[in-house]
Amino acid sequence: MTAAIYLDHNATTPIRPAALDAMAEAARAVGNPSSVHAAGRAARGRLEAARGQVAALVDRPAGQLVFTSGGTEADALAIVGSGRARLLVSAVEHDAVLAVAGDAARIAVDAEGRVDLADLERRLASGDGPALVSVMWVNNETGVVQPVAEVVRLAHAAGALVHVDAVQGAGRLDPAALAGADLIALSAHKIGGPSGVGALLVGPGATLRALALGGGQERGRRSGTENLPGIAGFGVAAAMAAADGPRETERLRALRDRLEAALPAAAPEARVLGAGADRVATTCLGLPGVPAETQVMTLDLAGIAVSAGSACSSGKVKRSHVLAAMLGDDPLAGQAIRISLGWTTAEAEIDGFLAAWRAMRDRLSPAARAA
Repeated sequence: MTAAIYLDHNATTPIRPAALDAMAEAARAVGNPSSVHAAGRAARGRLEAARGQVAALVDRPAGQLVFTSGGTEADALAIVGSGRARLLVSAVEHDAVLAVAGDAARIAVDAEGRVDLADLERRLASGDGPALVSVMWVNNETGVVQPVAEVVRLAHAAGALVHVDAVQGAGRLDPAALAGADLIALSAHKIGGPSGVGALLVGPGATLRALALGGGQERGRRSGTENLPGIAGFGVAAAMAAADGPRETERLRALRDRLEAALPAAAPEARVLGAGADRVATTCLGLPGVPAETQVMTLDLAGIAVSAGSACSSGKVKRSHVLAAMLGDDPLAGQAIRISLGWTTAEAEIDGFLAAWRAMRDRLSPAARAA
């Protein structure tokens, strides 16, 4: 059953009809972009047009862009392909980064989930050899915007490269914040494109060792025949996201603010995590005494789709490492859900969520039962 109210856009957002049309057109056409005949040249034209559209989303030259199978591969390619043995990653990075980084040093965050710049500076100064610093643009669980420009300034002063997982920020924020980043990961299905396609931008200060070898596609940086239908959809979605610009970002923030303004009267014990930081249209909402999994399941039965933690963990609901880094041992780290808005979100969905959430709170919250 499809959710009547879909508020899980940070997990994936509905595909834009124009992107779907572009995919169908590309799929119907015959031709390998590496072939030199007319059909191959036409396919190459579609590929390069999309490359320009996606690169423009983060204000980068098309020649810097390498198409991948998604944000996860783009992150792995950046970290492993950079050749930097010394890694510094924020404690709130996506699992796609943490899994590849292994036991790399974790940069602390404050109670709002923002990177501790003083801790980063200390770690940069104390280690041996050139580092790769990995800090995401927007946190996927809280929507908190990280100080990427300041991270870049500190890292470059210490001779380090900077990798930014920009999956949740692209199309939502001003790409000027990424101007100094050396490696930038993107994903199509977060902006209204298809699943299974992403990209890595490689700046002039970075070198990249290919992980997939073979035919030398993507200028030798990722071999394998490109997913042309997916890439075509990605390009159109990127162009539309860029055109929507600040207007759509502000519309969604206004809807988020409307949701959060209703919470104190409905549930004084509830807490919005990261509320003191700059955020995109995401609300990480803690309800003390009610496990996150219970909240997600209860709302799902009411026809409302939300998440707890990351949606990229094989369907598991577990204690969030992001919230643990922010809150320490506070049990609220296991009692928060994520409400994330996107291009299809309307006011009526906010009202519907609030009604269902109030009913759930009144039935399940220890504070409500004690009143």
